[in-house]
Amino acid sequence: MRGFSLLLLVVLSAAAASVPQLVGAASGDNFLRIIQKDIIETINKHPNAGWTAGHNPYFANYTIEQFKHILGVKPTPPGLLAGVPTKTYSKSKELPKEFDARSKWSGCSTIGKILDQGHSGACWAFGAVECLQDRFCIHQSINISLSVNDLVACCGDLCGDGCDGGYPIGAWQYFVENGVVTDECYPYFDQDGCQHPGCTPEYHTPACEKKCKVQNQVWQEKKHFSVDGYFVNSDPHDIMAEVYENGPVEVAFIVYEDFAHYKTGVYKHITGGEMGGHAAKLIGWGTSDAGEDYWLLANQWNTGWGDDGYFKIIRGKNECGIEGEVVAGMPKKITGDHGRAFGTAIL
Repeated sequence: MRGFSLLLLVVLSAAAASVPQLVGAASGDNFLRIIQKDIIETINKHPNAGWTAGHNPYFANYTIEQFKHILGVKPTPPGLLAGVPTKTYSKSKELPKEFDARSKWSGCSTIGKILDQGHSGACWAFGAVECLQDRFCIHQSINISLSVNDLVACCGDLCGDGCDGGYPIGAWQYFVENGVVTDECYPYFDQDGCQHPGCTPEYHTPACEKKCKVQNQVWQEKKHFSVDGYFVNSDPHDIMAEVYENGPVEVAFIVYEDFAHYKTGVYKHITGGEMGGHAAKLIGWGTSDAGEDYWLLANQWNTGWGDDGYFKIIRGKNECGIEGEVVAGMPKKITGDHGRAFGTAIL
């Protein structure tokens, strides 16, 4: 079941020569740009690529080393896997051929909001927070933005290394044990723009303050919890059923150089070296005009990357390990008796 973790361990330990590359990434990571004309031309001339590559403005000034750093999913330690349940669904459950969570739950604005992780390797935290806040809206009719910074700064060893990467399932366990405050209480980015370590080259993980930035807000009163954290079986039917029933899920997958150049279409790895593990939010599925089944995902590289921040990847083939490590959890009911903060109710 832990297909992605196993795949990542194998890939990271493989000899560099065994990875197909267009450029010698390992020898010049600090100087070579991640966006490369040769890769774009190779993809766009490939007869069976199924997707279009281009110059994504978001990575215009990124080096390969900087790109690697934002891919912050690390192989999950075996100890974190112990006792974590795996959800499966009956094969008799009927599912639509196409599905988009933004349409089914149109009143939930967070589902369609593309975020920006900056230069930080906090994708593991973004994917988790995005899914939990979506599920608060779906199951409790509350639109709320939760704090990535709470996870990055305060989760500690349970989640990994903050801005330097972490474990998606650890984030969900943190939601159960500690909850997560609102983004208003503990914002990821400063109001002035890019004052947070997540968007500066230094990559330092911020200190955990456990204090709301808004003076009249109390930290513990702004906490929102998950009832549980679990894996979803890697069978595409199970993943689809989970999304259809409960909302978006967090997925982890291997990223190659060509992925940085994705613009439109159904992605599959064509060329370029392995860069690292990444997390994103899976919100739906469908089939392209060319007959390729795909997953629909929201990334956290702002709208200057990909298809306005979204991407499609081939479904049913565990492409880049995309179906191997799917995690989620259910939101805990918010009640005034516990002093928990209420979000904005959907009317």
